[in-house]
Amino acid sequence: MSEAIVSEKQRKEYAAIVSRVKPKPRVWRNMFWAFVVGGLICLIGQVFYNYFLSLGLSLNQAGAATSSSLVFIAAFLTGLGLYDEVSRFGGAGGIVPITGFANSMVASALEYRAEGLIFGVGARLFTIAGPVLVWGITTAWVAGILYYFFR
Repeated sequence: MSEAIVSEKQRKEYAAIVSRVKPKPRVWRNMFWAFVVGGLICLIGQVFYNYFLSLGLSLNQAGAATSSSLVFIAAFLTGLGLYDEVSRFGGAGGIVPITGFANSMVASALEYRAEGLIFGVGARLFTIAGPVLVWGITTAWVAGILYYFFR
C-alpha cells in the first residue's frame, strides 16, 4: 500500500516539475503576428486586385488574376524555401489564405522531387489538393443538382 502512495506522490512531483519546465505558449504574440502576416498577404492581394482593375479587367477577371498571382508567388517562394519562414513566423496568418494552400501543394511535391518529375513531383503535387478538389467538385455538383430541382 505504501508503494501506491509513493507512486502517487511521485506523479504529483513529476507533474509539478513538468509544469515549471514546460514552455508557456505565447498566445497573444502568436495571434498578433498571425494577424499582421495574414493582413499583409491580404493587403498585397488587394494591391494586385486594384492593379488588375485599373488595367480594365472586370471584377471576376481581376479576382481570378489576383488569386492566380498570389498562388504563383506563394509557390515560387516555397520553391526558394522562403514561404516556410513566413508561415513559421506568422503561424496561421501564413497558412490560412490561398497562399498557404499553394505552399502545402508545392511543399509536398518538392519532398519527392528526387523520385523524378512524373512519379515524384507529379504524383505528390496533388497529395494535399486532391481531397480538396474532390470535395469542392462534389459539393458544387450536389449544390447544382439541388438548385436545379428546388429553384
